[in-house]
Amino acid sequence: MSLFKHAANILEAKVNRLLSKAEDPAETLDLSYEKMITNLQESKRHLADVVTERVSLENQIAQAQKQVTKAEDDARMALNANREDLARSALAEKQAELQKIAALQEAHDSVAAQAQKLMDYEHTLQDRIEQFRVQKEVMKTQMAAAQAQVQVSQSLSGLGHGLDDAGDALRRMQDRTAHEQARAQAMEGLLESGAIADPLDHRSQTDREVDQLRAHSGVDDELARMKAELSAKKDA
Repeated sequence: MSLFKHAANILEAKVNRLLSKAEDPAETLDLSYEKMITNLQESKRHLADVVTERVSLENQIAQAQKQVTKAEDDARMALNANREDLARSALAEKQAELQKIAALQEAHDSVAAQAQKLMDYEHTLQDRIEQFRVQKEVMKTQMAAAQAQVQVSQSLSGLGHGLDDAGDALRRMQDRTAHEQARAQAMEGLLESGAIADPLDHRSQTDREVDQLRAHSGVDDELARMKAELSAKKDA
């Protein structure tokens, strides 16, 4: 493969991918349906022209048949009047009209056959168009459902727009909450240790420590008293 041929194949592949991305299948189906309707309308116009020609030939045949009947009546009238020459002339006109009818009938049969073919084609085309229309709507519905499912799946997986940002915001909030909780614990420890003074507590560091010892001592004394009471009850 030549270098130019290889480059042309690569370019064609890229163009096909771009066209595939840009193409809307639903619009393509609708466009195909519109083209089929246009073809059906065109076939109807052709059928109307052929049927018009057939009717025109039928009218000419009917008119020629009237002339045949008239010529035959004229021939009889002429014979009754002993005018054989007029009868012969009328019969000649009858033969001319019969030849005309034969030619018109041949043309009529050909046109009628063509009209029948066009009518059969039109019915077949109408059936196919209706089948295509039903399939088109089913496919459009299936595609819309599939696209909706993809969008929902992308949203749930974080691949879509919005939820990925929400996930990042949630993670930032969790990190900030953990940081604030740690800070609160640190501040509580500093307050208890006395490293940071409570602005509402005006006691000195010594007073606070003494009060803490007094509180612990009171608890110990209370616990010892309760144990002694329980022991006394058991011995009694």
